[in-house]
Amino acid sequence: MTKRELIQKTGFTLLAMCMAANIVFLGLIIFFIASKGLSIISWEFLTQAPVDAMTRGGIAPAIVGTLYLTLGAVLIALPLGAACAIYLTEYSPKGWTVNLIRISVNNLAGVPSVVFGLFGLAIFVKKAGFGVSMLSGSLTLGILALPVIISASQEALIAVPQSIREASLALGATRWETIHRVVLPAALPGILTGVILSVGRVAGETAPILFTAAAFYMKGYPDSVLSEVMALPYHIYALMTEGTHPEIQTQIAYGSSLVLLALVLSVSMLAIFIRQRYRRGYNA
Repeated sequence: MTKRELIQKTGFTLLAMCMAANIVFLGLIIFFIASKGLSIISWEFLTQAPVDAMTRGGIAPAIVGTLYLTLGAVLIALPLGAACAIYLTEYSPKGWTVNLIRISVNNLAGVPSVVFGLFGLAIFVKKAGFGVSMLSGSLTLGILALPVIISASQEALIAVPQSIREASLALGATRWETIHRVVLPAALPGILTGVILSVGRVAGETAPILFTAAAFYMKGYPDSVLSEVMALPYHIYALMTEGTHPEIQTQIAYGSSLVLLALVLSVSMLAIFIRQRYRRGYNA
């Protein structure tokens, strides 16, 4: 075996070990949460509202609120993020300005989530007058998800071969027609990868919705975008820190964590399925 082959084999082995470590840690987390919370999962737990100081009943309003907030954030972040990526990749003049914007987007991804929560409180809750509501929470979470979607969309657009653009333009298509009908379909699987990553982050955030959307307790469901909502991350936080019956509420918190994990994995799997269909359709 030559030195080059040895280095290659060592690199592939390290990559395989890293992948295996990620799978093991994910499995351990799922096993731990499932062992603690699986016993409390039932149809009533998933379909009823909490009662008796959240020591009985279920978590249905929190599940619905989490889905609303996540869907709202994605609907806000996806078009804005994709449009920003299209401008930076296809239209903006190359130079230090674009590089500065890209650095700013990357730095924005590292801002602590509590800062986004304070921003949402100041701008959406107070300044815009939306109050503590589902709209304020979705807007805040949408901004939180923007850097991930912009970065993933940029990488997906850059990965589309330049020859495909040139062929479309040579056939008489305009620049926008080329982007809309040729480049975007080819880049869509990569853009959906950004959506998958952002869903995982948005659905599990507590700090942004703590200031902008979450209610400690609700018996019913939100009836408008200006209603407060219960959400699983804040519900888990409240059960573990503000409960008056810790023995019972800790088990409910583990059950809620298991449901939240299942929701995130389900939404991610749905996005992966859609991505694979688009990828197969484009390759065909």
